Amino acid sequence: MLPVWLARFLVPLMILGLPLLGAWLAGQPLAPYLEFPPTPEVWDSKSFSWPLFMATALVVVGGVGFLVLRVNTAKPPSPGRTAYPVAFPRWGWWGVGIVTIAWILAWSRFSWFAPLQPYTFTLLWVGYIWVINGLTFWRTGHCLLVDRPKQLLLLFPLSALFWWFFEYLNLFAQNWYYLGGSESTGGIRDFLTASLPFSTVLPAVLSTRDLLASFPRLSAGLGNYHQVPAPFPHLLPWMALLAGGGGLLGIGLWPMYLFPAVWVAPVLLIVALQALTGSNTLFSSLKQGDWRPLWLPALAGLICGFFWEMWNEYSFSRWAYAIPQVHGFSLFEMPLLGYAGYLPFGLTCVATLDFFLPARFDLHQFTCRQILEATPR
Repeated sequence: MLPVWLARFLVPLMILGLPLLGAWLAGQPLAPYLEFPPTPEVWDSKSFSWPLFMATALVVVGGVGFLVLRVNTAKPPSPGRTAYPVAFPRWGWWGVGIVTIAWILAWSRFSWFAPLQPYTFTLLWVGYIWVINGLTFWRTGHCLLVDRPKQLLLLFPLSALFWWFFEYLNLFAQNWYYLGGSESTGGIRDFLTASLPFSTVLPAVLSTRDLLASFPRLSAGLGNYHQVPAPFPHLLPWMALLAGGGGLLGIGLWPMYLFPAVWVAPVLLIVALQALTGSNTLFSSLKQGDWRPLWLPALAGLICGFFWEMWNEYSFSRWAYAIPQVHGFSLFEMPLLGYAGYLPFGLTCVATLDFFLPARFDLHQFTCRQILEATPR
């Protein structure tokens, strides 16, 4: 059995090292990948292939379609209580005010506000997190902001570090680049400035997951769906480790074709190494037929992805995409199929905390778990 400390050490080592090894094997100079902070280049990789688009769409539909069908055809859960336990909190209205003001400022170009224009995206997401926690508290009497404020605050610096790993992987995939005030020129100041919006990623995704858990209809039938016993339980983690590691290596070797591994490989790697330590993983609940621990964070990632892309559309500090083979049918800046990446990304958010901070994550999980236990399966 793999020691936990070694498994936790291997995750960042493999995420940082395997794409670099792939680039070296492909004969690429390594210096551009070692810049700090990571600064993606702008290159024209926008292309479209109908066969690849259709094949990718079929994979996505096949991956989530059966869950969507189950939710839509399952017997609606009992309505339960008819009144919310508490009023919408005053601090929730503060969040509404922050979102409203920040949205106006983000999409406007007031000359007096120009020096602060690049920071509006962070304000939007701080307000969003406030509002989502307020809605969860209103519906259930529980939320992270009230029940576990220290754990929620801890998520902000962890989130910044977490997202920088994806910025590093994007140096190889080159799928997005920054425009306006957020375009990095290197140095510690740019690193700290960029870390501000990055710090809101984990709090937003996990707060959204808790709110979704308070709507039984959104996961109807998934608490007692098909049981999935792990085939070859001793071999499966090694197969997942090989797939995740191979995907990371492939990002450096063939980024034009294996760029989706940016979103899939990290969660495979984390879950595989976690299983090799003998611990339960994000997928362990499938043995009992409970798909909600997978469905809720994936859906939360997708919902946050929609708001990320929408608020990005007219912001001064923004990003754009250059995705090979499937760059078509965009919703805001993001090509339509690109939204599929938010599904495994939501899983990665949860798996990362579960693996690296299991004690604190168990406290963080409290709100979602309590909500789920109070609702029909």
